[in-house]
Amino acid sequence: MTQASAAPKADRRRHDREIIALAVPAFGALVAEPLFVMADSAIVGHLGTAQLAGLGVASGLLTTAVSVFVFLAYATTAAVARRVGADDLSAAIRQGMDGIWLALLLGAAVIAVVLPTAPALVEVFGASDTAAGYAITYLRISSLGIPAMLVVLAATGVLRGLQDTRTPLYVAIGGFVANGVLNVGLVYGAGLGIAGSAWGTVIAQCGMAAVYLFVVVRGARRHGASLRPDAAGIRACAQAGVPLLVRTLSLRAILMIATAVAARLGDAEVAAHQIILSLWNFLAFALDAIAIAGQAIIARYLGANDAEGARAVCRRMVQWGIASGVGLGLLVVLARPLFIPLFTGDASVQDTALPALVVVALAQPICGIVFVLDGVLMGAGDGRYLAWAMLLTFAAFTPVALLVPYLGGGLTTLWAAMTLMMTVRMLTLWLRSRSGRWIVTGATR
Repeated sequence: MTQASAAPKADRRRHDREIIALAVPAFGALVAEPLFVMADSAIVGHLGTAQLAGLGVASGLLTTAVSVFVFLAYATTAAVARRVGADDLSAAIRQGMDGIWLALLLGAAVIAVVLPTAPALVEVFGASDTAAGYAITYLRISSLGIPAMLVVLAATGVLRGLQDTRTPLYVAIGGFVANGVLNVGLVYGAGLGIAGSAWGTVIAQCGMAAVYLFVVVRGARRHGASLRPDAAGIRACAQAGVPLLVRTLSLRAILMIATAVAARLGDAEVAAHQIILSLWNFLAFALDAIAIAGQAIIARYLGANDAEGARAVCRRMVQWGIASGVGLGLLVVLARPLFIPLFTGDASVQDTALPALVVVALAQPICGIVFVLDGVLMGAGDGRYLAWAMLLTFAAFTPVALLVPYLGGGLTTLWAAMTLMMTVRMLTLWLRSRSGRWIVTGATR
């Protein structure tokens, strides 16, 4: 083997080690997050159907509210990792503190909105008369934990930017265990019912935020970074987050339209859609873990003024995305006869879901490319392009999705429209990655 051929292989192995070291713990942390809701549902479900229905409405509202602010993690990861690449850890942590202060401000604003409007929000989401009271109780109490949830997002971004995805994994596992113990103790031991579940979740979230703050503050003191709020820094974090907020809202709108269209197709179709969507979300966690690694690694290379290194790791991560997508697609095809009966014994729902799952499986390599390039461009701080690309995708998907009830094919056609949506995303992201315009080196973009 010549020295020239050995060098690229050595680079690929180095990139692979970096990706695995960041992606595997990130996947564990991502999977742990939805387990909070699953644990609450399992515990509250034994109180009664009305309580479980109330929890479903409230948790849906809370999940939507928090997911809107996921840019706190994404933008912070990129900004911190750039400064790590520039070998300025003090400035990196200072940037992270600005993100945490912004999270606290946004959390306080959300509480101010949710507490007085909780009954109206629950009504908009269509809670029944028997479930509404439980939903309002859970929503009002749980909203008190939103600042902690947003701090967790921002602090997770700080640690990812510092190339540390293990600590978020450990915190997520600890939070899940604490949430389960507190829920059981407060719901049944203290007899607080659904209010106990809400308080248990709030306490667990505050505990997670406290651990993150301890880790970040310790790092700040070690590197001489200021902990005080800086108006200019907070404003810069907010400005960097606006395009990512637009991207996230557009994506949420696409998913809501898809669910609304499925509901128009019939009961069996919307039930099957919910099953498939839960699987699609789980598969997204696996691919998003690679994207998170991409955010951190790409930003670090750009911060170190290594444009060629950023291009090389981008190419390698796309290969990872394709391979992961192919593997996940094959897994879906092989497991679909076993997967669907876990959720329903209704033969009509099973028959509706099976062909649509084949479409989902075929789309996974496309999804792998999309998630990876999304992470690459986030790491590069190319949020403005991501926002415009997602708006274009929304514009392309909406008319096609609304025509699904008239095109025939039912749920399979709807998921073909979802695959079209992902294909449009892939094309917009691929064109941007090929242009090289995302490559802006230096400690700041």
